[in-house]
Amino acid sequence: MRKLLNPPAVERDGNSIQMISGWIAEQGLHCTLNIGMWQSAGHDEPKAWGIFLADVIRHVANAIEEHEGSASHLTTENILKLLSAELKMPTSDSVGYFPS
Repeated sequence: MRKLLNPPAVERDGNSIQMISGWIAEQGLHCTLNIGMWQSAGHDEPKAWGIFLADVIRHVANAIEEHEGSASHLTTENILKLLSAELKMPTSDSVGYFPS
C-alpha cells in the first residue's frame, strides 16, 4: 500500500478538511468523499465541487509539467477532453454507497 504525504499546509492549519481520498484497488477506483461539507457551510455543493475539481486538474497539469516538461495548458486541455469523453461514455461503472 502506498499512501501520499499530507501537504505541509494541512499540518499547519488546524482547520484543514479532507475532501476526497482516492485509491486504485482490486483493479478499480475506490474513494471516500466529504459530501455535504460545503452545503452545511451555506454554499452550493455542486458548484463548490466543480471549483475544487478544477483546482485539482490544474495541480495535476502543473505537476506533469514539472515532472515531464509538458506544457500545463496542453495537459489541462487533454485532461478536459478525456474527462468529457469519460463522463459521456464511462469505461467502468461507479458503484458503491455513501454513508451519512
